[in-house]
Amino acid sequence: MTSHTEQSAVSVLGLGPMGRALAAAFLDAGLPTTVWNRTPGKDRELAGRGAVGAPSPEEAVAASRLTVVCVVNYDAVDAIVRRGAVTGALKGRTVVNLTADTPARARDTAAWAAEHGIGYLDGAIMTPTTTIGTPAGVFLHSGSEELYREHRPVLDALGGTHTHLGEDIGRAAAYDIALLDIFWTAMAGYAHALAVARAEGVSAQELAPFAKGIGEILPPLFELGAEEVDNGRFSGEGNPITSAVSSMAHIVHTSESHGIDAGVMRAAEGLARRAIGLGHGTDGFLRITEIMNPR
Repeated sequence: MTSHTEQSAVSVLGLGPMGRALAAAFLDAGLPTTVWNRTPGKDRELAGRGAVGAPSPEEAVAASRLTVVCVVNYDAVDAIVRRGAVTGALKGRTVVNLTADTPARARDTAAWAAEHGIGYLDGAIMTPTTTIGTPAGVFLHSGSEELYREHRPVLDALGGTHTHLGEDIGRAAAYDIALLDIFWTAMAGYAHALAVARAEGVSAQELAPFAKGIGEILPPLFELGAEEVDNGRFSGEGNPITSAVSSMAHIVHTSESHGIDAGVMRAAEGLARRAIGLGHGTDGFLRITEIMNPR
């Protein structure tokens, strides 16, 4: 019979900044926590707080019914867990993989886990290390709902909100990719805007308050745009795609007049011009979704 302590114990593989934050949150919640990292020494602070540092990954996973993995990518995951001793130690236990990678890699890892009698949940962490263990953390999970419910009490120790997205094991990674697409595209746009502004004698700090205002416009546009994409009707009332192309052209011209690469904006402008060429000039900008990903 499994004791309560065994049920609540957790092992963490990977002690980069996020892995250390996860392990610290488990410790703060009073859970018996075993940790392992490929590079020795990263567990010192955690050990001082009560974590058990395992000398090998197989010993780490053998210490708990639940192992949380958080490393740089799935190549690193494979290098750790797809080895005879570790795979054998994981049999009959569960892995929650919070490593970021692609949906295809998540599905491949799930197939490997099933083949070896290992429970597997995939997940994504959508907030920075400082939010772990606080109400501000956001975690997405996918895979067996039964397995998710079984281990939810331990996962709750990480704080924040946890959302189970469904049985499709690749769904958390799909959300992660799409949401990071928004983030990094936005950050690239912000970096480009700051470069253009600086070339025109406007400092980053002078622009920032107005940039924040632009950011505040976006949430309702996201909601409206999602409805348009799902129903396939792209209203251009008030801001047709022809108008968008005109402003994009101004950005490209100004950027390149200062020798600033305008490749990202040229790509967006190109998609918009293709939409116009296909007869959608009076539609809204998100018509380009249909060009990138036809129904």
